[in-house]
Amino acid sequence: MGQQQEPEETHHQAALPTTAAEAAALFPAGAAPASSSSSSSSRLFTAGLVAAWYASNIGVLLLNKYLLSVYGFRFPVFLTACHMTACALLSCLAHRASPFPSSSSSSPRGGGGARSRPRSRAQLARVAVLGAVFCASVVAGNVSLRFLPVSFNQAVGATTPFFTALLAYAVAGRREACATYAALLPVVAGVVIATGGEPSFHLFGFLMCVAATAGRALKTVLQGILLSSEEEKMDSMDLLRYMAPVAVLLLLPATLAMERDAFGAVAALAREDPSFLWILLCNSSLAYFVNLTNFLVTKHTSPLTLQVLGNAKGAVAVVVSILIFRNPVTVVGMLGYGITVAGVVLYGEAKKRSK
Repeated sequence: MGQQQEPEETHHQAALPTTAAEAAALFPAGAAPASSSSSSSSRLFTAGLVAAWYASNIGVLLLNKYLLSVYGFRFPVFLTACHMTACALLSCLAHRASPFPSSSSSSPRGGGGARSRPRSRAQLARVAVLGAVFCASVVAGNVSLRFLPVSFNQAVGATTPFFTALLAYAVAGRREACATYAALLPVVAGVVIATGGEPSFHLFGFLMCVAATAGRALKTVLQGILLSSEEEKMDSMDLLRYMAPVAVLLLLPATLAMERDAFGAVAALAREDPSFLWILLCNSSLAYFVNLTNFLVTKHTSPLTLQVLGNAKGAVAVVVSILIFRNPVTVVGMLGYGITVAGVVLYGEAKKRSK
């Protein structure tokens, strides 16, 4: 998938002591070395998760850009269908192989994997709606990569909080504090500045990127509405396991209708360049690992850490993409992106204080 899935509203923090006083209270004197060793192992594990999250996110983004723009594989709907098929298959395999029940299935209803299934047709219909929105946002994001450099794509994508706040008010009537809305002004202003300073600007690609960003925000808002009760809430991996097949069912006919030459092009490219299939397989598998690592990092870090890491990830993706694809950038464009990221940080702080 072109974009990673958005983190859930609720984050689980690792249950580790954060101060010396807490450590002394939790462990007797003789157990301190073990605690230190455990804490170090936990930090290394979390660092590994963050590295895997960065690698999968940036990797799938750069591979999407390479295939759709540099390699000349101009079938974004088919590419998204490959991503969703991989997500559906790998999610199912991971669920069957996991010895633990999913976190969304903690209620004592039934046993094993049966507890994580949607409990009614109404809930399944809600998940299908989320799957359709999710699918549309990913397709729009992949289409935008055909026309826009990754750096500008990331700048526009950083405005997700703006669309989330706007849609939360329009769809759910949920209002934020005035300071929170004020913090969104630099988010929008930064993108306006970046747009004016983007030498590779393409109107259609820009509109598709805005649509993808708004789609991700809409999915977040709808998820909070449609799966609001404790009995119906799902963690992001369970949700992906049910959304991905819905997306495949939508994308296959869409591919046949909009990109009829895609299957023939894949066969021809596979004959000319056998490595193409490996690139496509790697790209599709990474789409699943983007969601898996995002889920694990969310689970093992605090909300503040996740926000900082997310902002840094976007900046790293911009730098790496510029180094690889050598797309021209301007001081004005980078200034606009910097203002947008600063606005996102201010928005997070304002929202935290309003609570």
